[in-house]
Amino acid sequence: MPVSKTDFTTRLLQDAQIGPGMRVLDVGCGRGDVTWLLARLVECDGAVVGVDQAEEALLMAARRDTPKGAARPEFIVGDLHALPASLGLFDAIVGRRVLMYQGDAVKAVRALARLLLPGGVMVFQEHDSTLTPASLAPLPVHRKAQQWLRRMLVHEGADLHIGFNLHRVFSEAGLQVEDLRAEALVQTPSHAYALGDIVRACLPRIIAHGVATARQVGIDTLQARLDAERCASTQIYLGDMAFGVVARKD
Repeated sequence: MPVSKTDFTTRLLQDAQIGPGMRVLDVGCGRGDVTWLLARLVECDGAVVGVDQAEEALLMAARRDTPKGAARPEFIVGDLHALPASLGLFDAIVGRRVLMYQGDAVKAVRALARLLLPGGVMVFQEHDSTLTPASLAPLPVHRKAQQWLRRMLVHEGADLHIGFNLHRVFSEAGLQVEDLRAEALVQTPSHAYALGDIVRACLPRIIAHGVATARQVGIDTLQARLDAERCASTQIYLGDMAFGVVARKD
């Protein structure tokens, strides 16, 4: 089944050779965006299990219709540090924006590796703010929005430099790193990254941590203000850096 290769996540998973017939675990799956992508990649002969601690998010993920030719994922409430052996073993374990929230990422990867078949692959995508945001023009609205997200992550104890730590994390966990890549998420005057939508999704957390008030954010007009600022400056903006790692179990 053809799958678009335009986005970082899809290319990372396909380059890791996740495909038809495989059994895949998606940890920290949330509303299931990556889970359903995996379901299309493994096709109807494969199997996908999505695990998250947020039951409400899993319910939303499970309501989606199954695309033609795709596997129907199974969604389970669980903690990645305490997944039951009854889940069985997997050909691949995948996660996006998960390890950055782990107090001990090496311990988390070791725990997951117990559910990986010999020769199985682990694929994680994490976002790193070591080198970003970056632009030649000031773009103050963009930087303010990015600052809200960064300060929220700091309050939540996230590793803001997880991308630069991925090789060490997987190596110390006993896996062989086969691929490590990074790609800047570029916004241009004509092509925007959905920064406003990300802030909207994180707004309850931003407010709860005292990072900003709803009035300061002005979420209903934020994306329009971001677009207007970028178009007026004719500059590009690098707001985030996506890192991807592919590691294999001996």
